Amino acid sequence: MFFVFLLFGQAAAAEGFKEKRSTHFIVLYQDAPDDFVEKVINGAESYYDRITEELGFRRFDFWLWENRAKIYIYNDSSSYQAASGQPRWSAGAVLPKRKIIQTFVCAGDFLETTLPHELGHIIFREFVGFNNPGVPLWLEEGVASYQEKERYSQAKVFLRRAIGEGNFMDLKKLSGLPAEAGLNPGNVDIFYAESFSIVDFLIRDFGRDKFVLFCQNLRDYKDLIKALRLSYSFASLEELNSAWVKYLNR
Repeated sequence: MFFVFLLFGQAAAAEGFKEKRSTHFIVLYQDAPDDFVEKVINGAESYYDRITEELGFRRFDFWLWENRAKIYIYNDSSSYQAASGQPRWSAGAVLPKRKIIQTFVCAGDFLETTLPHELGHIIFREFVGFNNPGVPLWLEEGVASYQEKERYSQAKVFLRRAIGEGNFMDLKKLSGLPAEAGLNPGNVDIFYAESFSIVDFLIRDFGRDKFVLFCQNLRDYKDLIKALRLSYSFASLEELNSAWVKYLNR
C-alpha cells in the first residue's frame, strides 16, 4: 500500500541484521523474536503461492536463490520509520522493483493484511511491467487489495452507501488520480474499496483467465483502454464504469 521512492541505502543495509532464508524469501531482522520471524516466513510463502494461483500469474522469473524477495524486520516503529521514510501509522512499505518489503516487530495487522497486500504489488508489477504507464493507480491498488478479501467483504454495501451519499468516485475520476497523495483523507477508504471492487468484479464476472489476458494485454500494449477492449470488449472507461456500477447494485 505504501511505496518507498527514496533510495534504499545506508539505513537498510544488511549490516547488523540476522538472516533466515526460505524457498522464495530472505528475512533480515534485528532482535525480532524467533516465533515472529517464523510467522513472517511461513505467511510470506503461503501468500506467494496463493496470490500466484488466484491471479493466474504463472511466471518464469521465479523467486529462487539470489532472486528471492527480501523482508526487513526492524526492532520498532521508530527504526522502521527512519529507514523507510514512512509515517507513524504505517505498518509496512514496499519497493516492488527491488522485491523489498519493510516492517517492524509486531506491526499492527502486518501478517494478516499488509504482507499479502505488499506481495500483491510486487507480483502484479513483475507481471505487467514496473514502469508501465498504462497501469492506473486504482488497478495497482485493486490487485494488492484483492489479497485482503476478508477486509473488503462488505465493499458492495459500503460503496452502495457511498453512491447514495454522493461520495462515490467514478472510474474517470479514479483514473485521474496520480497518487494516493491526491486523495482527501475522507476519500481514502472509498478509494481502496472501489479499487478492490473493480478487480473483484472483473474476476468474479468474467473469470480469472480473462483477467490474466487483460494483464497480458496491458503488459504488451501499455494502454489501458486497448487492453480493456481486447480482453473484455469495453471500448471506454465509461462502459466499464457502467457495467461495474450495475454489478454493485445487483
